[in-house]
Amino acid sequence: MKPVEIVKDVHWVGSVEWDCRNFHGYSTSPLGTTYNAYLIRDEKVTLFDTVKAEFTNELLCKIAHLVKPGDIDYIVVNHVEMDHSGALPEIVAQVKPEKIFCSPMGERALKAHFDVTGWPIQVVKTGDAISIGTRTLSFLETRMLHWPDSMATYIPEDKILITNDAFGQNIASSERFADEVDRSELHRQMVRYYANIVLPFSPITQKIIAQIESMGLAIDYLLPDHGVMFRGADVAYAIEAYKAFAAQKPTKKAVVVYDTMWHSTEKMAEAIATGLMSEGLSVKIMNLHVVDHSDVMEEVLEAGAVVVGSPTHNNGMLPRVADMLTYMKGLKPQNKIGGAFGSYGWSGEAVKAVAEALSAMGMEMPTEPLRSLYVPRHEELAKYVEMGRTIGQAVVAKAG
Repeated sequence: MKPVEIVKDVHWVGSVEWDCRNFHGYSTSPLGTTYNAYLIRDEKVTLFDTVKAEFTNELLCKIAHLVKPGDIDYIVVNHVEMDHSGALPEIVAQVKPEKIFCSPMGERALKAHFDVTGWPIQVVKTGDAISIGTRTLSFLETRMLHWPDSMATYIPEDKILITNDAFGQNIASSERFADEVDRSELHRQMVRYYANIVLPFSPITQKIIAQIESMGLAIDYLLPDHGVMFRGADVAYAIEAYKAFAAQKPTKKAVVVYDTMWHSTEKMAEAIATGLMSEGLSVKIMNLHVVDHSDVMEEVLEAGAVVVGSPTHNNGMLPRVADMLTYMKGLKPQNKIGGAFGSYGWSGEAVKAVAEALSAMGMEMPTEPLRSLYVPRHEELAKYVEMGRTIGQAVVAKAG
């Protein structure tokens, strides 16, 4: 794939990893991902970020279509995570740039990752700006969105905002712009990316978007470090989507997620779902035998309720349930109604442990945890239907 022109003398020079299926801990589904780097040809030729180490030669090849790598004057490191800086040592060795710009925390991260002896690092902070000729680079620190070193670069002359991981999606495609791909799939991948990476930083997301809006930046192009780029009306679409994700307003949707050994907990899940649906909720039943914890979080982001079931196994939860709850806890979902259920044989600790885990995440628990000995009888399943109704009513009241 050759470089892609965004505007005159501004090009995408990144890489597409078609077969990526795991992205530092979560499943990327069948779509792979991209590592976006950008090159500006001006009086000072400037490269923004690099790619994973194994794509170094591909990056150099794309650059060579535009300029000799040695003609690059500046490198801007918006984010030091290895999928964006893995190629950096080799690029620095070949380019020998005049300056490498990064945030204050970026300098610390570069020194922690690499031997930067002799690197011409120049630290920039929010509000700092430099000229590269006909263009200006203005820097905005975006700490903890999603690493301490993260920053964005704004180019007012082209109305371009390079956002590093913010607004990204894991999509491997020959198309490079949002208006060239299916909108429903794009939205799904934005949800999945946000839910599995950015979610715990939602308060920071809101603050930074508000800061950008207060600065009155005119943005015609929004260029993330993963997935497709946004231009024209799609810029507003991406920003509004992030506002909605970050707000985490509860909706009339419930996720019932469970694992089961001999189908007893599965029967309870289906009964709970019946009760939830009777209150007008959209319900997603997710069996951890066949879905990944990343799939669960994709659904949880826009859900008002999360109901979790596990049979008791060795005095605790089944491993897949424990894994999912640990993963979810780290992502800090907010404004959720919770519920816990499951079967047991002789000890029955799992349901209590599930309830405690959900409560520890700040979820409201309008019903007591429910459990059944071995196999729930037909008449006993009515309790689980009623549990679903009660949770459904709480969601409707909360969602308004």
